[in-house]
Amino acid sequence: MDRDVQFMGQSSAFLDAVERASRAAPMRRPVLVIGERGTGKELIAERLHRLSARWSEPLVTMNCAALPETLIEAELFGHEAGAFTGATRARSGRFEEADKGTLFLDELGTLSMGAQERLLRAVEYGEITRIGSSKPLRVDVRIVAATNEDLPKMAEQGRFRPDLLDRLSFEVITLPPLRVREGDVAVLADYFGRRMAAELQWDAWPGFSPPTQRALEEYQWPGNVRELRNVVERAVYRWDDWTNPIASVQFDPFESAWKPISPPRAVEEQIATPAHSAPTPDLDGVTDLRSAVEAHERAIVEHHLARNRYNQRQTAKALGLSYDQLRHCMKKHGLMERV
Repeated sequence: MDRDVQFMGQSSAFLDAVERASRAAPMRRPVLVIGERGTGKELIAERLHRLSARWSEPLVTMNCAALPETLIEAELFGHEAGAFTGATRARSGRFEEADKGTLFLDELGTLSMGAQERLLRAVEYGEITRIGSSKPLRVDVRIVAATNEDLPKMAEQGRFRPDLLDRLSFEVITLPPLRVREGDVAVLADYFGRRMAAELQWDAWPGFSPPTQRALEEYQWPGNVRELRNVVERAVYRWDDWTNPIASVQFDPFESAWKPISPPRAVEEQIATPAHSAPTPDLDGVTDLRSAVEAHERAIVEHHLARNRYNQRQTAKALGLSYDQLRHCMKKHGLMERV
């Protein structure tokens, strides 16, 4: 597939998911694709379409989270002129655009209950009705939906229609995260690295140094393949000597010694949200309230001093104190000698 993020890998977990998609492709039934961000849900949807008898018909994609709730139904099912403010002319929806083809609904878990009800009818009967119209339209659409949500749990909580979930889950393909795809990090990193080196017109591909390769393989990749691509391409373009293996990689592009300090939170927010910076004391073991409070206060101040590299003005700002208040607190707890 000619895509920015290539559909590739060799691990058994990945190949099992691909095989399941290949077997489900010829079917006309709906398919749910489950997976973390960056695992390739849209690429699986494209595979399901291209390997089906609908391959020459439209593959229409809609991100359900990209539109406000008030517009999702109009986007999916279309609307007539005058159906709502701003609807100056009739417009067909994604279902009509995907007629005879495939409709890929990304971020399915964000659909409103009203849109879910209309979607249920479309799946069940192959009929849709434009907003502002009473005339149903017949459509022949294969639905592939994707999400990173736990839809059965949402259904139990009343946030997703169980009957719609039943209709859409003829086949469920769960994509493995990159951290469990044994061997795939090296394959993908080499591919993305070579491609970036070619873009930079390097004469040769030096590869990664052994420590850098180990760092890539040991990282947990919360953003999966999409994050891996960014990390590798950033490392390649920052490397100045293509004759030697790449020996530097930065996983967090926001990491910097000059990272701006967040402004102090409002007093109400501090009260509502317990501080995560200091450990919660053993409440059952408290026998002297005053001593326990002072010990906790000292621990908080010590933690934030260290976190701000003992810069007192930054520490005061982080704790919502004035400089003089912080100095008084440090003096009370005998912390002045540490700075």
